[in-house]
Amino acid sequence: MDSLPIRKVINQIANGAIRIPSFQRGFVWEPEDVAFFMDSLYKQYPVGAVLLWRTREKLHTERQLGRFILPDPIKDYPIDYVLDGQQRLTSIFSVFQTELQPEEDAGWMDIYYIIGSNRMSQQSAFIALSDADVDLNKHFPMRVLFNTIAYRKATENLPDNVVIEIDELLSVFQETVIPVQLMETDDKGNVAIVFERINRAGVPLDSFQLLTAWSWSTDFDLQDKLDELSAELSEYGFEGLAENQDLLMKCFTGYILGKTSPSAIMDLNGDRIRQNFEKIENGIKSSIDFLKKELHIHSLNYLPYPAMLVSLVKFFGSDRKSGASFCDEQRKQLIRWFWRSCFSRRYSSGVNSAHETDLLAMEKLIDNKNYNISSFKCEIPDYFFTDNIFNITSVNTKTYIAMLASKYPKSFISGANVDLSKTLQTASAKEFHHIFPDKFLQRQGKKRKQIYQLANFCFLNNADNQKIKDKDPKEYVKLLNQQTIPDVLQAAICPLNTFNLEYEKFIKERSKMLLAYANELIK
Repeated sequence: MDSLPIRKVINQIANGAIRIPSFQRGFVWEPEDVAFFMDSLYKQYPVGAVLLWRTREKLHTERQLGRFILPDPIKDYPIDYVLDGQQRLTSIFSVFQTELQPEEDAGWMDIYYIIGSNRMSQQSAFIALSDADVDLNKHFPMRVLFNTIAYRKATENLPDNVVIEIDELLSVFQETVIPVQLMETDDKGNVAIVFERINRAGVPLDSFQLLTAWSWSTDFDLQDKLDELSAELSEYGFEGLAENQDLLMKCFTGYILGKTSPSAIMDLNGDRIRQNFEKIENGIKSSIDFLKKELHIHSLNYLPYPAMLVSLVKFFGSDRKSGASFCDEQRKQLIRWFWRSCFSRRYSSGVNSAHETDLLAMEKLIDNKNYNISSFKCEIPDYFFTDNIFNITSVNTKTYIAMLASKYPKSFISGANVDLSKTLQTASAKEFHHIFPDKFLQRQGKKRKQIYQLANFCFLNNADNQKIKDKDPKEYVKLLNQQTIPDVLQAAICPLNTFNLEYEKFIKERSKMLLAYANELIK
């Protein structure tokens, strides 16, 4: 086992010889953790070996080291990538180096030696302090320890006994060495295996970071792959998918293992992720395409349960760029499953269990086009459209919006088809309208719960909404194209005599129509 003096650690990091590979997590230690680590070094406690991977090949992507952007390495000089020990090396560099200027970091505090500390004491001799809390009669800055000029200046006015104490401090850190295990290989597959095993046995990364690390190879970086996928999907309203790490994790574990429990990630290995990535990627794209074309879901924001995507990816995952092929019977089964899952609130609780059942069902549907994938109980209460309040973030409202979208709604004013691809790209309440306007009902003394019933809402863009404002339906009906009114009302699942009804009567009749249509969807 080799070792590196602290000064050499600082110099090698500063000249770019030691670097952080992209599959590592970022620097996560708090200043207090760094101070505690300094105390361990000072008192010669074991701090564990650092594992470095030496290669002459510069990786495509790297992380900055803590607050510091590292310079390009010297040409043809071997690079030591940190596989284990990033927190320790970053701490050493952040505390002692004075050459590189750090990026602003409001969470960082410099580390100080507490003058008069007893090296034999269990109490830490070091403390992290903000500039305002520093007393130079009590605290000595560690950042000057390896800078001769700064050290001389910092000690010139100190009492002799304190200078002796600080000189001893300097001597300790000058003699301190960091144990290093060096791995020299150009086989990046072996590197990935070593890194995976380190993180299985040591302090775990978060699950997505593990997934990224374990699947990494010289030509495969999961985060890069997902960034590319996100860019492809951005124009379709699903750009946020790449940021939803938990959902993506479940897409991977669900497709590969048929389950999404937290422990499932521990059963994955890098090879299986790399082998199945293209299938899962195609499955994600095809699932989104299915949601858009068959169910008018044009944004992740409007998908009642994003977790439903996991089950769809299981069905659509394929080597084919266009995703798995499917027949009309399978299409109908998937649509029925979607509506029954939404109205039964199947994914509101016990999600892992629901996934396990549905993932298995999707496998069976692939083999048997008539397999019933939604045999679970689903009953829509009579009060669903009257007791639920319109809230664009709620599952029931999103289900209601999807239901209205399935009828190809038309604009109230013009009678033209609503462009769902634009209207449902972003979650905006401005694209929806009280059929009986809010202020109109307020003047009648109606309470918010009555006004904001689902049964009082339909599609209407903001421009048309401004024209209607707070008018009585008997009045604003005059703004409508009289010839298109029957088609508009039918597409909105409204009684044909809507504009002649009193509000309570309208709500009663429309809710019945909505309920009847919803029950048709779940049959």
